[in-house]
Amino acid sequence: MSANLLALGAIVLWASLAALGVALSHVPPFLLTGLSLLMGSAIALPLSRFDWTQWRVPRSTLALGVYGLFGFHFLLFIALRHAPPVQANLINYLWPLGIVVMAPLFLPGVSLTRRHLLAALLGFAGAALAILGRGGSAEVVWAWGYIPAAASAFIWASYSLLTQRVQAFPTAAIGSFALVSGGLSLLCHVLLEPAVALTGRDGVLIALLGLGPLGGAFFLWDAALKRGDARQIGVLSFLTPLLSTLTLLVVRGETPSLSVALAAAMIIGAAVIATRR
Repeated sequence: MSANLLALGAIVLWASLAALGVALSHVPPFLLTGLSLLMGSAIALPLSRFDWTQWRVPRSTLALGVYGLFGFHFLLFIALRHAPPVQANLINYLWPLGIVVMAPLFLPGVSLTRRHLLAALLGFAGAALAILGRGGSAEVVWAWGYIPAAASAFIWASYSLLTQRVQAFPTAAIGSFALVSGGLSLLCHVLLEPAVALTGRDGVLIALLGLGPLGGAFFLWDAALKRGDARQIGVLSFLTPLLSTLTLLVVRGETPSLSVALAAAMIIGAAVIATRR
């Protein structure tokens, strides 16, 4: 399977995150993340054919994985608590742009072309329109939560690039990253959040979250980065907020607005520019 198809698979799974998150909005975020990551780590069992040696990675690589999976969500949740959610989410979606722009800094032999830069800027503009076009206020009000939002974007972009710099590891090792990150998230829940009782429906939705956007997507993403051009994949990632918005509209039975249609055209145009030979 091609790298772009694998990346699109991860993007489609991430697009379901908002809809599942709305359905589970009553569950504290660190509890939700921790349980979902632990569930997601189980995907590595059949992927590795139950060979635990494929889960083993050097400590530095494990630290990188925890930096990516746990660090990203930890800072994003702080941002959403201390900044307007629409603006914080928009700043967080700087990470695809970060992948494109930072690729030459992290990956030897990779240069930043005008084509990739144009595609990244067009894609970010489309993502901004998709988010702000939901009806959220575009008024700029300073909040210190913007800082962790920007930091979370940097973490995911740099993690995505640095996984290509460390000693090669099997994609099944993502299970170790998710397992440790899930444990740290549950520790944050115990220390920072109130205890809650979960229903059977909550359990089913958390399982879907773990097998999808907070589990399966990470394995597909890693496989895509191992096979493809990080710059192209970074531009394709701008589809995430667009598909997320469309998923929410479908779930709510609403009709896409003109801004969503325009955002779709901009992001698809950016993807075409980035992937053109």
